[in-house]
Amino acid sequence: MKRWLGKAETALGNHSDRLNAINIFPVADGDTGTNLYLTVRAASRALQEAAPEGAGLQLNDVGAVLAHAGQAAMEQAKGNSGTLFSVFLCAAAEPLAGHARLTSSLLAAALNRAQIRAWSALSDPVPGTMLSVMEAAGRAAAAIDAGHNGNDSNHALGLVLDAAVEAALEAVVRTEGQLDALQAAHVVDAGGVGMLLILDCLRSAVLGEELRNELLDGLHGYDLQDPHIHTDMPDDDGVEVMCTISLSPLDAATLRQRLDELGDSVIMSQVGPSADAEGRYRWRVHVHVPDSGPALAMIRSLGEPADVSVSELALPRDPSGEVGAEGR
Repeated sequence: MKRWLGKAETALGNHSDRLNAINIFPVADGDTGTNLYLTVRAASRALQEAAPEGAGLQLNDVGAVLAHAGQAAMEQAKGNSGTLFSVFLCAAAEPLAGHARLTSSLLAAALNRAQIRAWSALSDPVPGTMLSVMEAAGRAAAAIDAGHNGNDSNHALGLVLDAAVEAALEAVVRTEGQLDALQAAHVVDAGGVGMLLILDCLRSAVLGEELRNELLDGLHGYDLQDPHIHTDMPDDDGVEVMCTISLSPLDAATLRQRLDELGDSVIMSQVGPSADAEGRYRWRVHVHVPDSGPALAMIRSLGEPADVSVSELALPRDPSGEVGAEGR
């Protein structure tokens, strides 16, 4: 897991500029590569800095290690893509809990749980995005694993990883025809490509093989000589609001409904599995709204948010990691 996320941090750092260049959905703000990189970096560094004696982290428990990384990613998630990847990571950890070794069946279960959770985190999920890539990888992994009747060999694990990456690539290619904005610009989805890179890093880390750089050959808009497509798109008005807040299940449902009324790209996902003494769970909240005021007022009417960030959608995020400040 540490090797996977370390590889993914490096790969996304190397590819962030091209991912930003084709980032036009849901808004053409050219920051998907940066957001994914910063989110994966948070997960990777959480494992690099983990102190099992002090934190009670069991380093021989694959699920516990991944959950630790996922929570760090969720706390520091950036943008739509980073938030969805954090959801993916946290959900993937659940079937792996208590296991010291990754097998084909565990991986298939993890990928399936992760893609389902990512789809459900969004109020209005859309095919042709990284969600479709997650789903394709999960379905392919499950199909290969089902044909091996519980075979837990490394060979079976390799076949599942190969199938997941190949299906992810096919799903990335399909994204161009699934969304009108991508089809008009003749590009594939930036988040989908980022997810493909992350899955190939998993394959590379587990199997000890090199990354398959040829996966990206021929993806529309992805060649170095291609322009930054998003710069030709009209600026998007409004802001992106993100925060973490403790809510009861009823208040969480209420907040989602009201944010849906105020804006779009609503993502809400639980941070950690346990409730506090008052039965409240911690949630990571993400929404695009015309103005931050009503959204923040709504959030604060239900609790006290932490880690609040407000970023203008028309401005690219700062690669240094500062993604905006409340009140901008």
